[in-house]
Amino acid sequence: MSPVFSHGDLRLYILSLLAEAPRHGYDLMQALTERTGGTYSPSAGTIYPRLAKLEEEGLVTKTVDGRKTVYEITDAGRAEVTSREGDLEGIQAGLADSVRLIADEVRGSVRDAMRSLRADLAAASRDEREQADRAPAHDPRALSREQLHRADAAITEFRGRVRSELRSHVARGGELTASGVDAIESALQQASEAVARAVRG
Repeated sequence: MSPVFSHGDLRLYILSLLAEAPRHGYDLMQALTERTGGTYSPSAGTIYPRLAKLEEEGLVTKTVDGRKTVYEITDAGRAEVTSREGDLEGIQAGLADSVRLIADEVRGSVRDAMRSLRADLAAASRDEREQADRAPAHDPRALSREQLHRADAAITEFRGRVRSELRSHVARGGELTASGVDAIESALQQASEAVARAVRG
């Protein structure tokens, strides 16, 4: 799920960013991505036509600085931002809600993957104990190698499921936020610790 700017909202948000400081087009795209926690990444085809329209309306001016074109808000542009402060606050609140929803979705996916991993580890541990009971006492290394192959297969399957979930999430229009990736890293650390405990028995 990615935030969608309503009609005119992106225009106003761009003006608010330019009210903070002059920016070039790429800088604006980066700022939008950062301010939305990575849930909205506009393309050049989205930003530059709106900048051209703002310039046409006398709300911004542009100057060429080397290879970059820098856009700066005019007094008329600042007046519009000031007059629409309430609208801007609503836009920012909506974007914050979208970022939280994305983070919740990612955390939910990671929790589901963790539950599946714990179940797989428990089953593998049971199977290992059962096979250890049946294995010849004189050949523990052969049994360990066999179980290592099973563990490798379980880990590969888990990795594939998680990657598939993340790729599907992005393909559906969602994007990963920094907090979402932090949650994933934390979950993987917990999984690593669970594996270590299972190995130690």
